Order: sequence, then structure tokens, then C-alpha cells
Amino acid sequence: MKKIGVITDSHSGITQKQAKELDIMVLPMPFYFDEECYYEDVNLSREEFFQRLDSGSKVATSQPSPADVMKLWEEGLEKYEQIIYLPISSGLSGSCEAALAMAQEPPYEGRIFVVDNGRVSTALHRSVLDALELIEEGYTAPQIKEILEESRDKMVIYVGVETLEHLKRGGRISPATAALGTVLNIKPVLKFDVGTLDTFKKCHGFSKARKAMIEAMQHDLNTTFREWKEKGEVYLLAASSSSKEATEEWVQEIREAFPGMEILCDDLSMGVSCHIGQGGLGIGCSCRPKRK
Repeated sequence: MKKIGVITDSHSGITQKQAKELDIMVLPMPFYFDEECYYEDVNLSREEFFQRLDSGSKVATSQPSPADVMKLWEEGLEKYEQIIYLPISSGLSGSCEAALAMAQEPPYEGRIFVVDNGRVSTALHRSVLDALELIEEGYTAPQIKEILEESRDKMVIYVGVETLEHLKRGGRISPATAALGTVLNIKPVLKFDVGTLDTFKKCHGFSKARKAMIEAMQHDLNTTFREWKEKGEVYLLAASSSSKEATEEWVQEIREAFPGMEILCDDLSMGVSCHIGQGGLGIGCSCRPKRK
């Protein structure tokens, strides 16, 4: 039996296929279309998801059931002595706190280590890779949890939203604001850091939103994350709920703005895309966790 394994959820943007390649496990997050339950990357493709979303079907996200979480934990513990579990940020979902509570009870106490480091999307994917590196370096499960949680504030993501419709549906903006914003071609840029998602800037047109995200990232790398950038210990992140062509153009735009930096790009998870809609693009960074 191997010593330490890694489990995350599909809010990381990691597909079931990628999970097999990484030798990790991914918990499919549930959501509902017109009160019918679906599981991400299990019984609904991205194409079908966006078709339903754009058709106006009522969509709602949901926490995974304790039974589903425990089932995956049990499968993991058949292969590993201990598990590092990296769920979506507790600031965005109650699933993390539920997992923390379950991990403190037998038979999981001392075997399941839940990491709450405020991550989602490609930043959560990067944390999974960090955990795998720490395992290879010989750190224990408690040490890995501590190291990852201490780097909680060493990341940021900006997401440009193409349509206001889904922010309106989710209650983040009023119908009147959405209608006015659509007429004025307002494209909001959202900022995710330390576990919360807030409006960063409102731009006239999506090209200006893209420019604003690049400039914000350049500013952060030269100020907040300068120490890590100078040491070559910061990773660039990209995320998208757009087409393959638009995503490739966005990644190329990032490469030109940040020459020589490695970029990790993921599709935004279906759970995140419920609130962002189709056509969203994101950029962010995550710093290499400091070792003990």
C-alpha cells in the first residue's frame, strides 16, 4: 500500500481522464438542471452543459452528499494509508467545512487530511500539483496540509465575464443592472483571492476587460508576488469557459505579456461556469509553497 494519495473535486478543472494520468482521484460535483441531478464529467459533456445553460434551463449548484465523499475516501484508503483532500474553497462552498468535520471522526481521523487553502479552478489544480510534489519530496500528510494552508494568500485569479445573464440568474446583480450593463456593453472583471469572489472592475467591451486583467496581473507580479517572481517560484494560470479557439488566443496573449513564464490552463468547471456563463476568460497566479 502506498503512503499518501491525493483527492480533489471537479471544481479544480481536472477531468477524470487527467486524474488517471496524475494518479489522483476527482470527486464529481453535482448540479441540477430543471431539478434533475447531473455529475460533472460523468453524465453530461461540456457541450451539452452549455447548450442547456444557454437555452435558459434553470440551473443550481449543490454540495456533494456526505455519502459520495465518504465513498471516494474509502476507495482512496484502499490504495493509500493517508489521503490529502483538496476541495473547493470554504469561502465559496460549504462542502469544505463538511469534509473538515467528517475528517475529525473515526475512521477518517488521522487518515484524511482536508486542506482549506482557499482555492478553486486552475489555482486548485495547481495546489494538487504542489501536493504531489511535496509527497515526492518526502513530506508527511500533516506537513503537506500545513504547508499548503500557509500559502493560502499567495494566489489571485481575475475572470472576465462575457455575458451578464448568469450573474443576474445567480443573484449577484439585479435584473435592472444586467439590462443596463448589456445596453452599455459593460463586461465585469471578477477577482478571486483568499477564498472570496468580488467585482474588481467594470469595462466597456470585452477587449478592455482582457487588457484590464493582463494589467492587473502585471501589477500583482511586480508588487504582491514580486519576491516569488524574482525567485522563479510563481506559476501563471489561465482559465476559460470559452471556445477552444478563443482559449488558445487568450493563452497566446498571456504568453506575449509574460514571456518565458509557464502557464497552466484549464476549462472553468461546470460548477463555476453556472455563474460565469459561456465566453469567460481568466488569468491568475499561484506561488510555490514555502517548504519547512
